[in-house]
Amino acid sequence: FGIASDENFVITTTNRKEITEDNFSELVQDGVTLYLLQSVDQMLLLATKERIDFLPHYDTLVKSGMYEYYASEGQNPLPFALAELIDNSLSATSRNTGIRSIQIKLLFDESQGKPAVAVIDNGSGMTSKQLNNWAVYRLSKFTRQGDFESDHSGYVRPLPVPRSLNSDISYFGVGGKQAVFFVGQSARMISKPATSQDVHELVLSKEDF
Repeated sequence: FGIASDENFVITTTNRKEITEDNFSELVQDGVTLYLLQSVDQMLLLATKERIDFLPHYDTLVKSGMYEYYASEGQNPLPFALAELIDNSLSATSRNTGIRSIQIKLLFDESQGKPAVAVIDNGSGMTSKQLNNWAVYRLSKFTRQGDFESDHSGYVRPLPVPRSLNSDISYFGVGGKQAVFFVGQSARMISKPATSQDVHELVLSKEDF
């Protein structure tokens, strides 16, 4: 790696957790992406990719949200899907100490390749591990390898508000992935944890699956 004998370096996960003799067996698994840095908080010079392995059941994507939304007793199901995405942002910003900002944008130009719905908030953000869990958790009906955290890892339940979007995440009965694939063909999650300078991006595409 071209490291001089007197040069200090660290090896970290994409969550910037330093690999040590004590946590090596816990953090270093097959296929894990590691950084070789001069310090734990060193700024990355280039974007990196981390592989996520899981076996989705095709119905999860092809029929995402279909039964939940069509069971809305004849109502237009689209608002329920959008409400699910907004609910995620409400939960993500529920503990903000400053301004709480949530924007909903309908993009009909070609800036995203195709028309898109964008929900933007200034919540706490997700680490690479939390984005990984969002992609994997509940996605396979048959195979759930590893010890994944909650679908909404890092989520803090807000004070209950009965019959309100803010009462709890997934109030409408389905998760963010199902809502996304009910509305469109792909999901792009871009998140920056409040405590990190790293920006993480995850793309899930029905076509790829």
